[in-house]
Amino acid sequence: MKEKFHKVDFCVIGGGLAGMLAAISAARHGVKVLLMSDRPVLGGNCSSEIRMWPLGCKGKDNRETGILEEIFIENMYRNPTRNFSIWDSVLYEKVKAEPNITLLLNCSCNNAKMDGNKISSIKGWQLTTYTWHNVEADYFADCSGDSILAPLTGAEYRVGREAASEFNEDIAPEKADKRTMGMSCILQAVERDYKVDYTPPTWANVYPNEESLPYRDHDLKDLLTNFWWIEVGGEDDSIYDTEELRDELLKIVFGVWDHIKNRGDHGADNWELDWVGFLPGKRESRRYVGDYIMNQNDVRSEGRFNDLVAYGGWPMDDHNPGGIHYPGNPTIFHPAPAPFGIPYRCLYSKNIENLFFAGRNISVTHTALSSTRVMATCAVIGQAVGTAASIAVRDKSTPRQVYENSIRELQDILMDDDCYLPFHTRKSSVLSNNAVLWATDGDPKPVLNGCDRVIGDNLNAWQASVDSTIGLAYEKPVPIKQVRLVFDSDLQRTSCGGSPVLRFYPTINNRSLNLPPFNFPTTMVKDFVVEYQDENGIWVPLAEIKNNYQRLVKINTDIITRGIKMTVKNTWGCEKALVFSLDAY
Repeated sequence: MKEKFHKVDFCVIGGGLAGMLAAISAARHGVKVLLMSDRPVLGGNCSSEIRMWPLGCKGKDNRETGILEEIFIENMYRNPTRNFSIWDSVLYEKVKAEPNITLLLNCSCNNAKMDGNKISSIKGWQLTTYTWHNVEADYFADCSGDSILAPLTGAEYRVGREAASEFNEDIAPEKADKRTMGMSCILQAVERDYKVDYTPPTWANVYPNEESLPYRDHDLKDLLTNFWWIEVGGEDDSIYDTEELRDELLKIVFGVWDHIKNRGDHGADNWELDWVGFLPGKRESRRYVGDYIMNQNDVRSEGRFNDLVAYGGWPMDDHNPGGIHYPGNPTIFHPAPAPFGIPYRCLYSKNIENLFFAGRNISVTHTALSSTRVMATCAVIGQAVGTAASIAVRDKSTPRQVYENSIRELQDILMDDDCYLPFHTRKSSVLSNNAVLWATDGDPKPVLNGCDRVIGDNLNAWQASVDSTIGLAYEKPVPIKQVRLVFDSDLQRTSCGGSPVLRFYPTINNRSLNLPPFNFPTTMVKDFVVEYQDENGIWVPLAEIKNNYQRLVKINTDIITRGIKMTVKNTWGCEKALVFSLDAY
């Protein structure tokens, strides 16, 4: 068989949102990255192969930003009907657009070489090309979900539920066990303007009445119904039994649809089964052990760690290991604050010197995992890991030394890249703080307060009308290399119209006949002009941006000036626009 060799700074295994953002963030900070994924498409559980929604922090204005919001906005702009194939292409494009990333799809990691307690290389088999890929790297990140590098390297890991006494967790079981949350295969349906019959396969399960599916919502009128409760595997081995569990899930899926169509009145005469996932979406398997294991009490106390680099805010959504076979409520939503912080010490291995991890496999207990496992949370963890890797590469330091020596720098870089870190504020630049801040109308001061979103009753923004201008003035000429702007992408999506599904999710599951339309966030600044003042006091165009649809805009330049200014020329529909940041570097 053919064999190829790669030498990079940073190797990421797993192409879900966590792995994608780890790779992209590291690459954008100058790191040579290889991203290896065993699937043909990116996105993991939210890809077209599985089709779960990427959920995250609940609560007003708590939506995740950074690279994840960049991807979501790109999808809103390019994919107004929320088509899964276009979504796949958006994810693919975001990785392929980075010149520092080598992408290997359909490539499964199955071996690793060690040099003491460091990983020196890994090996993957690419089925489509019948090629072995050998990857040598200085740092590795396991974002595979199943933590493939744990058994290959001897990294410490855990499986299952801790006893309540180990971390004093009152929602954990009395005795430790190997049970986990299960896995799901999703079905999707589409409404037609004519009746559609359905004949189930002979091997499908039979659910004769409503009592057969207690607590399992299957009302197709609710577009939020995505059949997540078609779940098994928590009482089995969530890795080694996956194929058999997939077979069981398919019997359940086609049986559930038979129940909806043929066994009782569900108003489904005109509904057609449009798609069934044959790849289970997993919730839990191996979890690495890092320098710290985050637990239920950390979640409930808001996670106010000194090394906070990401955040969650989903309830502790602990699915019963029995899945659909459990006759009671399939999950318990134990309350969690929104947001709560996640510490960096949970994102690198306790005993493998150059191993990071991001996603559902970070160093947490089962109870904490029931919240941190959701995909938007996993994604921001991935961006933190990729950014930390860039510091480690630059300084030739270990992941632990990044914590010891550079944690504040890591937090500053993340916030500069538009990641929200609760309980922290971004530092405005010295150039901005030494300038005279002015605006033609409204109060410009909030653009330098380091809070790049609405928080509670505080807008934290300059509220601008079309043709309004904001600027920075200097007593004497100063060099400027970059202008940083943050606009309002409507983190509540209230300006987008349409159904809640279309407003909040990058894709949709069940499609009704008269699906409400979707609009792009009208709050976003669409057209704007940035100018600088030359040595003669004349304002010179620096950048004229038309059809902008991104929240974070960085304009690189190389000027010496006595001032810069930005004029809003148009929005996507709102009379007023919020500008959260104007910063010069």
